Amino acid sequence: MCNTIFITGTPCTGKTTVSEVLSEKLNCKLIKINDLAIDNGFVLGIDEDKGYKVIDIPRLNDEVSQIISNSDEMLIFEGHLAHLCNGADKVIVLRVRPDILRSRLEERNYSESKIQENLEAEAMGVCTAEAYDIYGDDVSEIDVSDLTVDEIVELIIKVVNCDIKFPIGDVDFMDWLIDSL
Repeated sequence: MCNTIFITGTPCTGKTTVSEVLSEKLNCKLIKINDLAIDNGFVLGIDEDKGYKVIDIPRLNDEVSQIISNSDEMLIFEGHLAHLCNGADKVIVLRVRPDILRSRLEERNYSESKIQENLEAEAMGVCTAEAYDIYGDDVSEIDVSDLTVDEIVELIIKVVNCDIKFPIGDVDFMDWLIDSL
């Protein structure tokens, strides 16, 4: 079993919910990357065009590395920026079909431009590609579109225990992107 798990993915793919259940099931510490960045003053400002917080990734990475090196317990780092930090034993990218993702983003009252940006990021597998650049084969991507939270948690536990692998490239939503053009 590994000691440090990063759960990442496009906003509204279920990272927070899944990570909370997973941390309870594994009896380990959950660290929310966004809260860590905000609480430590790593917000550089607000992107005026897109309206999101700009995070100082190198400082966030240093903090994550420090937490990992000072811990002797299993840790889960959750958030769409987690995969940009170093130190994970396993990186799990949660993926969701764009039609499902759209409804989730709409429920959170995202603007249409922000919805479109996130749908395109999901269709292109941006989080997966970025994670792979850093972690290579230690990345698993799971299409959670039709799974319950408990089913997702069980799959992640199997990945963490090296009982199953979800190699990148098996999840493909590019048809959605092509059809939406």
